[in-house]
Amino acid sequence: MRRPHVGGKFLYLEGHRFTFRVRGVTYGTFRPDAEGVQFPAASRVAGDFAAMAHSGFNTVRTYTVPPRWLLDEAERNELRVIVGLPWEQHITFIDDPGRPDQIEERVAAGARACAGHPAVLCYAVGNEIPAPIVRWHGRRKIERFIRRLYDAVKREDPGSLVTYVNYPTTEYLQLPFLDLHCFNVFLEEPEALKRYLARLHNISGDKPLILTEIGLDSRTNGVDGQAKSVAWQIDATIRSGCAGAVVFAWTDEWYRGGDEIRDWDFGLTDRLRRPKPALWSASRALRRRPADLLARPPRISVAVCAYNAEETIGECLDGISNLNYPDYEVIVVDDGSTDRTAEIAETFLVKLYRSENMGLSNARNVALSRVTGDIIAYIDSDAYPDPDWLAYLAEAYSSGEFAAVGGPNVLPRESGGMEECVANAPGGPVHVLLDDELAEHIPGCNMSFRVGALQAIGGFDTQFKIAGDDVDVCWRIQDAGGVIGFKAAAMVFHHSRDTLREYWKQQLNYGRAEAMLEREWPEKYNEFGHPTWSGRIYGTGRMLPFMVRRWRVYYGVRGSAPFQPALENGHGRVGVLPLMPEWYLTILAIAGLAALGAIWAPLLVFVPILAATVAVLAIQAVGGARRVELAKGSASGWSDRRKRVTIACLYILQPLARLTGRIGYNLTPWRRRGVMGIAFPRPRRISLWSERWEAPHTWLEKLECQLRKHRVVIRTGGPHDRWDLEAWCGLLGGVRALLTSEEHSQGRQLVRLRIWPRWPPLSFVICSIVLGSLAVAAALDGAWIVFGALALLGVLAYARLFFEQGAALRSVETCTLVLRERFNAVAVEASETSESAEEAQQELAFEAMRQVGHR
Repeated sequence: MRRPHVGGKFLYLEGHRFTFRVRGVTYGTFRPDAEGVQFPAASRVAGDFAAMAHSGFNTVRTYTVPPRWLLDEAERNELRVIVGLPWEQHITFIDDPGRPDQIEERVAAGARACAGHPAVLCYAVGNEIPAPIVRWHGRRKIERFIRRLYDAVKREDPGSLVTYVNYPTTEYLQLPFLDLHCFNVFLEEPEALKRYLARLHNISGDKPLILTEIGLDSRTNGVDGQAKSVAWQIDATIRSGCAGAVVFAWTDEWYRGGDEIRDWDFGLTDRLRRPKPALWSASRALRRRPADLLARPPRISVAVCAYNAEETIGECLDGISNLNYPDYEVIVVDDGSTDRTAEIAETFLVKLYRSENMGLSNARNVALSRVTGDIIAYIDSDAYPDPDWLAYLAEAYSSGEFAAVGGPNVLPRESGGMEECVANAPGGPVHVLLDDELAEHIPGCNMSFRVGALQAIGGFDTQFKIAGDDVDVCWRIQDAGGVIGFKAAAMVFHHSRDTLREYWKQQLNYGRAEAMLEREWPEKYNEFGHPTWSGRIYGTGRMLPFMVRRWRVYYGVRGSAPFQPALENGHGRVGVLPLMPEWYLTILAIAGLAALGAIWAPLLVFVPILAATVAVLAIQAVGGARRVELAKGSASGWSDRRKRVTIACLYILQPLARLTGRIGYNLTPWRRRGVMGIAFPRPRRISLWSERWEAPHTWLEKLECQLRKHRVVIRTGGPHDRWDLEAWCGLLGGVRALLTSEEHSQGRQLVRLRIWPRWPPLSFVICSIVLGSLAVAAALDGAWIVFGALALLGVLAYARLFFEQGAALRSVETCTLVLRERFNAVAVEASETSESAEEAQQELAFEAMRQVGHR
């Protein structure tokens, strides 16, 4: 029997790409015999295992360490075993001196007894540590202890898979080192289970998810109710993309805590091994594949756009040709390749189209124009899909909710050392999720669209020749009212760049694409020139090591919540500044001041500041490399130390490459925003008289829309602010605006807008004071060159401040004039507004008098 190995979200048999889906059932616990063996007699086990195999099961989960003869019996029946390594997890074990060491030794002994046996699927180093125990010790201590047990098993059986069986009440445990994630989940409503499985997939990340206990008590719900529930629970795990499911339990015979349990009957067979209806329903459900659950599988067109991809196009098309899906076509667009790409593609059953080298977006549009399917799924030529890729995409579309659907991309197991380093460095293609099933962005290497929805927005923008087209098309889909879905199981294996030069080129192109996107979507970018994603970005390199995301666990009152999620706390703007490419400009500026120390010694104070800013990059790089969970048993030949050093170097290189690309396309902190011209930055008031009433929020929305068209960065006032919006045309200065409306008779209104300069943040003021003080000190000390440099720097900074404030003020004034024309309003002076208000008040008074006289 071949041992399965992990490949992204699924298990695969060694030497094969065929998915090994866990179709399991729990076995035990049983009353110990005279020798302490916690399993039935060998003859009974043989009969049970034969019946399991005949019913379609391929996995048995035990809660205690099985004897070697039981593993042999499992192997004879082609069953694999999830080996439970039990210990006293129900008590405050960490508080008892010596007990953690005893537990570690017992777990290691259990793994040692089973080590190397081909029937072992994986080891479970714990099962549902009670929530009160975790809350007592704190999650970090529990996480470290589980890691300790994990390492102990790996030492005894290095080639094994190791997991911990969690449950909803402690779902917040962070265990990224596990080979696969397992959860026990008992939910009796299909929709609730569907939603929770989507959540568990994102908790599991790119690792397999297995439900290690599902089922229903037949004593309470009846045997027919149990049969129906088990069937739809298994179907739900298949639809969601779990790597498998384990039904609890094989038999009603259940021993726990020194007694036979007789008030629950979860077994698929009774205590005499007589089958219940649930056995037959489980047997049928477990044999289904994802495509079998689709009522009407839509026709899907798979599009591969390739340029000089002779090294990977064969692997890509081989994977596509082996998809488990009933109705699909394959379209290959050769974008002017000069190698054997087209020749290799012709050896597969595909529709091949050749074009001049006009870029990725154009090639994707060519594929779009040739489709015969209802859905078009794009995959890069350096990627290949999981066999059920299309089935999971189709399942997501079956709800009718989505215009586009994407999935994760993971590194192939056979990748080299450099590829693994790049995959664990920042800047790779990642997805951005709004929740567990809704996405804001899906990467181009694994994205699909309803053909009609993609055609309705005009396809891809051909100005994006190398990168950025996926971000642009996602934003346009959403702007048109479409919803983007994310399916965690719709997975492709995507090769990373395998040389330093290719990685630099990729990040350089990403920086250029960001600059091009900012021109098209200024409203999506902040004043620093970075996209303002609404969702959470999934990927590496998102934060500093000493600023690891903090979690607040929702325990419920007195720890009573049945579901205890981890709620993430965000970080302030200052905290993410060192992660931006522009941090290198900060280093350059401080280095310039430190260099002036050669002329005037007091400026040498900036040398340690320079060292600190450089140290931040080093800390980020080293910390990021240390946090990475490297592939186990990699065949690349690279040592872990070499990989981590390389990853740390890539952390330093990536923002520099992005910055170079941005500057080359004028996405700089000093870029010009807003309308042409500036106004003197002083408070202004604008009054508009309109014969047609509009709600104040409508005026503000229209004003904001106009400002965004001129690439002005807008911030909206909060519930406690005495301003409605803030307009920024740069990093240093902006303006605030407050709008009010006077209601007059016959639906007329007087709209008043007050605008005043927004002074820079406190940090800028402090820096200005410091630089000013240094300039004065340099002048008093006779260091006129230094004085001139510092004074010039200060003058330029404040000139830029007033310029940006003036540009923001002029932009608001100009956009207000546009609104005046749109609403047919008339600009009036202060004296005119007072007169018109007085006339309106008189009209209202006369109207009130007439109503009183009528009565």
